[in-house]
Amino acid sequence: MTMDGSPDRFIESRLTEYPGRNQETPQAKSCSPTLKIFVGLLAFCHFTKSLTSAYTKSTITQIERRFEIPSSTIGIIDGSFEMGSLLVITVSYFGGKFHRPKIIAAGVLLMGIGTLLMALPHFIMDRYKYDTAATHTNDAGNFTVSSTCSSHTQDTVQQLVSGCLKREAKSSLMWVIVLFGIGEASIGPLGMSFIDDYARPENSAFYIGCLHTLGVIGPLFGYSLGSLCASLYVNIGSVNQESVTITPEDSRWVGAWWLGYMVSGLLTLLAPLPLWFLPRALPENPQTSKQDHPSSQHKHTLCIPEIAKDFGSSLKHLLTNGIFLLYLGYSVLSFNAFTIFITYTPKYLEQQFGQSASKTNFLIGVMSSPAVALGIFLSGWKMKRFKLSLLGSARLMFFASVTSLVCTIPYFAFSCENLDVAGVTVPYQGFIEVQDTSHDFLTSCNANCGCTDFQWDPVCGQNGVTYISPCHAGCNSTLGAGQNMTFHGCSCIQSRGLTSGNSSAVLGQCSRESNCTKMFYIYLALQFFTLFVYSLGTTPFFFITMRIVDPALKSLSMGIFLLVLRVFGAVPASIFFGALIDSTCLKWGQKKCGGSGACRIYDIEIFRYLFLGLVSALWAFSYTLLWIVVTQIKRKVRNNKQMSKDTELQQPVLCDPEQENTLQ
Repeated sequence: MTMDGSPDRFIESRLTEYPGRNQETPQAKSCSPTLKIFVGLLAFCHFTKSLTSAYTKSTITQIERRFEIPSSTIGIIDGSFEMGSLLVITVSYFGGKFHRPKIIAAGVLLMGIGTLLMALPHFIMDRYKYDTAATHTNDAGNFTVSSTCSSHTQDTVQQLVSGCLKREAKSSLMWVIVLFGIGEASIGPLGMSFIDDYARPENSAFYIGCLHTLGVIGPLFGYSLGSLCASLYVNIGSVNQESVTITPEDSRWVGAWWLGYMVSGLLTLLAPLPLWFLPRALPENPQTSKQDHPSSQHKHTLCIPEIAKDFGSSLKHLLTNGIFLLYLGYSVLSFNAFTIFITYTPKYLEQQFGQSASKTNFLIGVMSSPAVALGIFLSGWKMKRFKLSLLGSARLMFFASVTSLVCTIPYFAFSCENLDVAGVTVPYQGFIEVQDTSHDFLTSCNANCGCTDFQWDPVCGQNGVTYISPCHAGCNSTLGAGQNMTFHGCSCIQSRGLTSGNSSAVLGQCSRESNCTKMFYIYLALQFFTLFVYSLGTTPFFFITMRIVDPALKSLSMGIFLLVLRVFGAVPASIFFGALIDSTCLKWGQKKCGGSGACRIYDIEIFRYLFLGLVSALWAFSYTLLWIVVTQIKRKVRNNKQMSKDTELQQPVLCDPEQENTLQ
């Protein structure tokens, strides 16, 4: 967009405003060692940021269970991580006028402190405890609780949950500490604009590709760390591990979610220190003319009011850029789909294929992260090797996007059947349901057992059906202790045709069908290929963002881009889809003081169609807008070439592939 606000002069002006891009100066032939150091340090910052982000995604189910909250609340928490980006537009504009390495360092330091604070609730709240027939005691230790038939009444249960409201209310204050996304606002826009200012045109895309390649290694470590922490019980170090009667596959299992935040927080605190000692500007600057060089600006100290007075006009120039707005609209839709996909994939795989959080996180890390890293690296290499123009970059991104969308179609075929849970997914066969809405999970075989409707202490009957608890299975005796406890004389299991001698059950849910694990691995293999193809468009994505605007507005455009993506992409997507997931819940847990807690079991068939269907639909709509963007860029390139011939400009526009790297 030109300074006179005319979109039609968008292309012509770039020629005169950006002469330094194509100059081959002696300084430009060699890359500044300081720039390489900056790229390396910024890559480490991206690594720690992506590690923390991936680890956060891996702990979603653990946090749900630990604090008994639904997925919609998790969506708000995940979205609040992005709310700090509201400052990204200010940071990107004003930060670009000052010492960018130091501003980035300050932001990363704030991120490290915030990451450490995310582990704080574990240390200030009571230990996690779960109700189970194997312990026979409640949280307070004042009553004996058994999940077998006729061992307690509803009145007794009401006594158990009373008197805890005051203690439980403290947990509502803990989530304030997750609002630390402010520190992240400086890394993307200031870092990439700094690289683009001081790198040769053909190296800029390659450096950004390398930057993001190293950045996506973070999720490999993040998910691996999440896998390790999920395999450790949350109260590790403070309880006897032999007393834990549930396994990582149990829906009540909570791993040591807090431990990973301690590790990633300490690592993040190391990242910003070297950045503080880098110079404000570099001696080599092939991207801009001498008068535009940051180090050649007025010698007097810049003051904020002098810079701020041009902010409004700069913002207007961006928001009247038609191609920029179309590209922004495509990015918002695409980022909504990406946010849903990356945030809820661990939960989807756990529920769909019956895998533990530890195993799921590990396999996501070792399979998905390398695919993304390889795709991003190859996209940057391809742009450097073939010197792709702006139009070529747009075509590459469109091809990668559409191909990856086609690859997601087979996902719908990989699924497992809902777990057979008596009274939830399958009926109690042979008995007439009790018509009392407050006891939806009771039938004549357990109606007199005093079972509570919010109880969740699953057992697997010898008939292959899971029951909500030994009480709901009608079991009246136990044998053994701890994880080896078995239940006998289960009247509801007898109703499935078993004799009294075989009417027994064991702790835990029944296993999924044998081919479910096989489909899990096939799904991950296909996802590896899909993510690889999708990532081929990552470097062109950022390259186009910086090339469709005036070079002086690169930092501001990146800031607006990240702001809009997070406010209209990451935040609503997490909250909205979290609520959709809650709508598929078949059995809710209950907090100790009443009210719905975390979901214990979902309708995985509806979950599958919502998850895959919504993601695919959003991507399909976004790629329609991307196709329009490509056609608009192509039209501008064609018109600009014709204009250069007609006017016989001294520097032909877009005839040279390097000159075609910009629309301005």
